[in-house]
Amino acid sequence: MKIDLVTIFPEFFRGPLDFGILRRAREAGLVEISIHDLREFTRDKHRTVDDRPFGGGEGMVLKPEPIFECVEKLDLAPQAERIVRRIGGLHASLEGGQRVRNQSVILLSAQGTRLNQALAQELAELDRIVLICGRYEGVDERVSQYLADREISIGDYVLSGGELGAAVIVDTVVRLIPGAVGNDASTKQESFTSHADIASDGPSSTCVSGGLLDYPHYTRPADFRGMAVPEVLVNGNHDEIRRWRRQQALEKTLRNRPDLMEEAGLSEEDRELLARIEARD
Repeated sequence: MKIDLVTIFPEFFRGPLDFGILRRAREAGLVEISIHDLREFTRDKHRTVDDRPFGGGEGMVLKPEPIFECVEKLDLAPQAERIVRRIGGLHASLEGGQRVRNQSVILLSAQGTRLNQALAQELAELDRIVLICGRYEGVDERVSQYLADREISIGDYVLSGGELGAAVIVDTVVRLIPGAVGNDASTKQESFTSHADIASDGPSSTCVSGGLLDYPHYTRPADFRGMAVPEVLVNGNHDEIRRWRRQQALEKTLRNRPDLMEEAGLSEEDRELLARIEARD
């Protein structure tokens, strides 16, 4: 995979890209990440990237010229082709049967689709991603209309710029690339992993989340300052461990994120566990 970051603060990414899974994935050749400084695509002596918006208003807005010139130098598929791919999926084709390129130009925006694990998985299946980092009060609307093929937000709050959001997307997506994480199965046993993503693997003693929040984890020592690990985790009965973990995941989800229950893949056993939880409470 190739990822391009378009920003006015290229130095920002020196930290996030140089540690952990991202660094190892880059060194292993699983992902190539390029950073493009928008100021290099300006034409005035002050290297101006922003301007006041037409119609008035507070703050400054990123200008379209440097963003268009930067992205157009990346030799990408046209916007229309990228939209066809997004709507039609991985096997989308143009008229005449020509396969579309698996690419996406993403504008980081508070108005965008909210990032979740399903969207991260979709992005991880692409060959190339371009992330445009907004700043100030926003980005000229023509970037969204005629250059990007989607807008993404990492949450319902406002950041000073898109760089933090881009770093989040890069980390979320890269760890889903096969080989990026030491044990690929571990990415299927985390909070927000959908039921559809794990259905083919069947149940296991590690109790994959299936759309729920993750279950609690414990490590040695078994007794720390009088706080003991639950007995069920050390008795060696894998079926009991699986049921306990599932029940804990159900309880945590009900307590912290009840909205997730609607789309979680609940089995008959899950419903029995839920009935016990409700009866106990």
